[in-house]
Amino acid sequence: MSLVHDHEQTIPKHAVASAVMLVLTALALTTLVKVGVLSREAVPAVVRTEAHVAPSVVRQITFVDRGDGAVVVRDAATGETVRVLVDGVPGNGFVRGVMRGMARERHMHGIGMAPPFTLTLWKNGTLSLEDKTTGRAVELGSFGPDNRAAFAAFLPGGAA
Repeated sequence: MSLVHDHEQTIPKHAVASAVMLVLTALALTTLVKVGVLSREAVPAVVRTEAHVAPSVVRQITFVDRGDGAVVVRDAATGETVRVLVDGVPGNGFVRGVMRGMARERHMHGIGMAPPFTLTLWKNGTLSLEDKTTGRAVELGSFGPDNRAAFAAFLPGGAA
């Protein structure tokens, strides 16, 4: 008596065909974008420019670390303290996280925190934070309404 014991595991042919089709589709779409047949994902700043969307409110702001761990947000034009960010207050963690990323970018370019950032509320309702020294911009609405509101509070009158 002979027992046949087979350990061969086969992948169903339809699964292999599906995987191959998925890879080929991804490669085809990537190629079509690269050669210009398909347009890239919309870039908010480009879309605003093409649609001639004007700024509604603009404020130049700076961020200064305080010895006690708080961060002071100031209006760059007037020197007025806009807000003091302390740990544990809702929204402050998001602002501090965004600014850590911006500071890291400036550090990589050898730029300090003295130049102001540009916070802009656009006529179409979008809100952006731009660092003109590095060219980096963050679309704040993409992080949800609460996080957007944390930055909108820095605008004159808390415009949102």
